[in-house]
Amino acid sequence: MGKVTLEGIEFHAYHGAYPEESILGNRFTVDLEIDTDLKTAMNSDELKDTVDYAKLYQLIKSRMDVKVKLLEHLGHLIIQDILKAFPQTKKVKITLKKHHPALGGLVKHSAVTVLFPEDYQ
Repeated sequence: MGKVTLEGIEFHAYHGAYPEESILGNRFTVDLEIDTDLKTAMNSDELKDTVDYAKLYQLIKSRMDVKVKLLEHLGHLIIQDILKAFPQTKKVKITLKKHHPALGGLVKHSAVTVLFPEDYQ
């Protein structure tokens, strides 16, 4: 087993439950951690035998390009894409941060963490 992580992936996207969020958009940051079996890749030194970071990024980017209301829903969709693309994935932890959310005051970011399986810490 091992971990593959991507931290601080930034996007400008249009997610949110309020109309102005889908018009103005906002800055989002994504942190991703995947537990997977790395044994084959450690022995083969071949990209096809591991979780490809570039493909992971493209999966996340393609979901960030489609408006949704809730970060919880977005996290779930990204996890489903990862599990489909990389069936050797055992656990996923994704944190989505919305910078300066429209809450009526100064807030650095709001964040949601979605886990697979749900009891993963």
